[in-house]
Amino acid sequence: MHAVPSLEVDGFAFVPATLTAVEARAHGSLDDWAAFAASWDDLPVDAYMADGGRDRRRRYARYLLDGEALTRAPHGPHHQAYEHNRLNGGVDRHFEPITDVVGASASLATLIRWSRQRFAPLPPTARRWKLEVHQFRIEARADAAGRPTPEGVHRDGVDHVLALLVARHNIARGTTTIHAPTGAELGSFTLTDPLDAALVDDARVHHGVTPVEPLDPAAAAYRDVLVVTFRRAG
Repeated sequence: MHAVPSLEVDGFAFVPATLTAVEARAHGSLDDWAAFAASWDDLPVDAYMADGGRDRRRRYARYLLDGEALTRAPHGPHHQAYEHNRLNGGVDRHFEPITDVVGASASLATLIRWSRQRFAPLPPTARRWKLEVHQFRIEARADAAGRPTPEGVHRDGVDHVLALLVARHNIARGTTTIHAPTGAELGSFTLTDPLDAALVDDARVHHGVTPVEPLDPAAAAYRDVLVVTFRRAG
């Protein structure tokens, strides 16, 4: 295993926040990051958890990325095939939309363009991409761990995936693990600082995140993440 995982060689990469911030600013501004991150305080509970879990809050939006031009697409349901999500797949899930202000933020556009540039050396080669953008908050309590990936180690059924940490508050664990299709673990790392990022070649590797637990059982505990999936358009 390489000391520093490479997207092209290994199918995944961990990008530390300091590097993300420098590289992303070549694609736009992060000046509204504080307001962008604060929007995670306004996420409704995800009511679609087939196991009855209520530890996830979420908003969702669709975009089209054509070169550098980013356009929000009409809102609609999120759908994953059952083969990719054995817990919640196979049904249309209607999530509340990302708000217009957040959806038009400079930070979101900058991070999308940055991650697309990072994915550029990978197949498939395309100019136009369909994106699905998710704001996730995973909450943990003293009597119940929060589960970032309740479906377990999985693929999303897309081409590429960005998972970027927005905030961690009063939590332990939450380690990202990367696996070969056989299930063999290829690597692991923990997103600890805002702008730490995981980049995944979804066609080649599977991924999961371990449950999160509160450090102080008496205080609020949560993990906020931005997830963007890329699927070649057409």
